[in-house]
Amino acid sequence: MVSHQELVVQKYMGSGRKLIGKGIMDKKSNKRKIAPIYPPVVLSIAGSDSGGGAGIQADLKTMESLGVFGTCAITSITAQNTRRVDSVMVIPVAEVGAQIDSILSDFEVSAAKTGMLANTQNIEMIARRSKSFEFPLIVDPVMVATSGDALLESGAEEAYKELIKNSQIVTPNADEAGVLAAMEIRNISDAIDAGEKILKMGTENVLVKGGHIKGDTVVDILVTKEGNIQIEHEWIDSDITHGSGCTLSSAITANVAKGETIEDAVCESIAFVERALRYPIDVGRGPGTIHHLVELREKGERQATIETIRSIVSELVRLEIRPLVPEVGMNIVGSTPYAESIEEMAGVEGRITKTSRGVNIGDGVVFGASSHVARFLKEAREYHPYLRFAMNCKFNEKIELGIEKIGWETKEYNRMDQEKSIRENEGNTMEWGAREVFSDQGPLVAKVIDRGADGKEPMLKLVFVDSETLISDVKMLLKEI
Repeated sequence: MVSHQELVVQKYMGSGRKLIGKGIMDKKSNKRKIAPIYPPVVLSIAGSDSGGGAGIQADLKTMESLGVFGTCAITSITAQNTRRVDSVMVIPVAEVGAQIDSILSDFEVSAAKTGMLANTQNIEMIARRSKSFEFPLIVDPVMVATSGDALLESGAEEAYKELIKNSQIVTPNADEAGVLAAMEIRNISDAIDAGEKILKMGTENVLVKGGHIKGDTVVDILVTKEGNIQIEHEWIDSDITHGSGCTLSSAITANVAKGETIEDAVCESIAFVERALRYPIDVGRGPGTIHHLVELREKGERQATIETIRSIVSELVRLEIRPLVPEVGMNIVGSTPYAESIEEMAGVEGRITKTSRGVNIGDGVVFGASSHVARFLKEAREYHPYLRFAMNCKFNEKIELGIEKIGWETKEYNRMDQEKSIRENEGNTMEWGAREVFSDQGPLVAKVIDRGADGKEPMLKLVFVDSETLISDVKMLLKEI
């Protein structure tokens, strides 16, 4: 088997004729060599959103974020913003076809998607052309904007059935699935029935999105020929959903182009959109838009987060932190601004522990090093999303007196109030404790007391928005004890 490295070298060396004159050095040249990359190419056939949150604009941002190269064929131009669609101009069908031809004549497309197709002529034209596509097609049957404005001419829904035959997956929301399946969708059972009806139109998979179905959680349903998979996740308390459907179908397209199975592509794309919804962009006078580049931003913040934790640890060692280090050790955890899991939180590997003369600062700062403190911070961020740092400290009468002298407001949770199932599952106490003290949605109280239990050391947990406050608070507490 040829290694990835060998394939890249072969492709690079084989591209010499094409790249001569663009910077490849030969023995007589003093120009720098270029080092091209070879991402999968994907095609979006959709409408333009002048507000930048949905349509082609959302597609290309999402595709770039997920490491594929996006191309496009624009079907319509909309004048819209975060509040409404003011007008729609449909591109002549011949021009849409010319764009598709231009892309396919030059690029090696690995996957394509459709979004807003606007009218029957565009749908029928793409349906005819898609019969000869040698790559997967993802169909997002866009009919209505988030604002409620119609994005498909009346009567064009019937034309979708021919296009659906040539798709690998169709991604309707509940309303769109109801139109395609000619039924009302009120619950998960209805959504499954609708998905099965759409599946019979000839597609290989149907993802019925659950955002329009009422329930305690959001349930997206992937209907396949082998059965259905229900993907459950929590509601996000937000009305900023503009562009979410376009972003999801674009993410699926990108992941399919990279070789993911449909199930993996769908699950990863749903998680991608969930983060994009959790950390939206507040622009315009309407609700705003979801954050299409949030994955890139999260990864881009990782090194800065590690460096901040390292500087905190260095400063605490200088401050002689030993009096605050618990017997089980201390950890200082930093979250990227967009973290959704404890694996996206950096901590001290091996914890900070006491020695006879001072402290041992562990084996370095890495992501995923902390479980307990990271779980506490992750859950605290559900109620105060701007929290970035947390640490655990020793707690005893002397420290409690110091807190009183400083005048800090504190909250407490009592381990004995836990349900048995939580108490017996190691690690769950941290999330439960954070919910106990932060779920009241009141002002942030950043000092949390855990008085321990049998076999559990009492602890003071501190949470912070920034590292400067962390250092300042620790200095104050050390001074008082």
